[in-house]
Amino acid sequence: MNQKTVNFALIGASGYIAPRHMKAIKETGNTLIAALDPYDGIGIMDSHFPEASFFTEFERFDRFVDKWHREQDKKIDYIAITSPNYLHDSHIRFALKSGANAICEKPLVLNPHNLEQLKVIEKESGKKVYTILQLRLHDSIIALKNRISKELEENPDKIYDLDLSYLTSRGKWYFVSWKGDVAKSGGIASNIGVHFFDMLSWIFGEVESQEVHIKEAHTNAGFMKLKNARVRWFLSVNYDYIPEIVRDTGKRTFRSITVDSEEFEFSEGFTDLHTTSYKDILSGGGFGLDDAMNSINIVSQIRKMNPLGITQNSHPFCQKVL
Repeated sequence: MNQKTVNFALIGASGYIAPRHMKAIKETGNTLIAALDPYDGIGIMDSHFPEASFFTEFERFDRFVDKWHREQDKKIDYIAITSPNYLHDSHIRFALKSGANAICEKPLVLNPHNLEQLKVIEKESGKKVYTILQLRLHDSIIALKNRISKELEENPDKIYDLDLSYLTSRGKWYFVSWKGDVAKSGGIASNIGVHFFDMLSWIFGEVESQEVHIKEAHTNAGFMKLKNARVRWFLSVNYDYIPEIVRDTGKRTFRSITVDSEEFEFSEGFTDLHTTSYKDILSGGGFGLDDAMNSINIVSQIRKMNPLGITQNSHPFCQKVL
């Protein structure tokens, strides 16, 4: 018996992450009916869904979605959302009120109170909100969680010491775009760190306390105490802070997590995680509003905190900045 084709719409078709969603829709055997983006250079759609309707104005997209689902035997089941972070809440609401489930990129929203309001609309609409927390589906990270869970069964009070370093260099365009506007992106911690904070709190427990040591447009750094871990973290889009040994290889990204001084390797296996996420959602799994709460709380608190400068809890890379 053939699986029923699921119909999708997409809000935000021109960004870096949108092609992964198009690929996931195609690789799960489903169809993209319509896409929306104010930028109209979307040639990538020809590689995935050239027949999809495309709109640069929300009002026309809204009208299309409304008319399309009123026609007999037609239904948009899911609306995928890869728009700028500050628009996620509004676009999720649109999806639910249009009778579709929402699949939204991280960060799901910028503030915890948005999640509470979305729960109300979920209940009213009978539809679901899913977020992409792809690191929870990474084989190496699942293996780490299983290892830590086993160790904590034997020693529930164990506290691990972690260093999280994530540097993904960006050009001058980054700070001119919405990503460089804290009100729109949530800042560095929200934009590039939220999925790491989700992963760490998923494995080591909820956050108990936080410090912020650096808060600049290109770099955030701080310390958090989780239930079973002390975490020094450093996030930056500044190429100058990437270790020289990495820069000498021509790479512009450095990703590292150490657990009790042991390097945890998870640099591979990222390319297909959106397809894996879609398969999980379509088979009845997926991560919802409650799953997103820990990481949204963390980044929301970071945004409100004043930087302390270097302390005894600071990540070693802070010396590169201050």
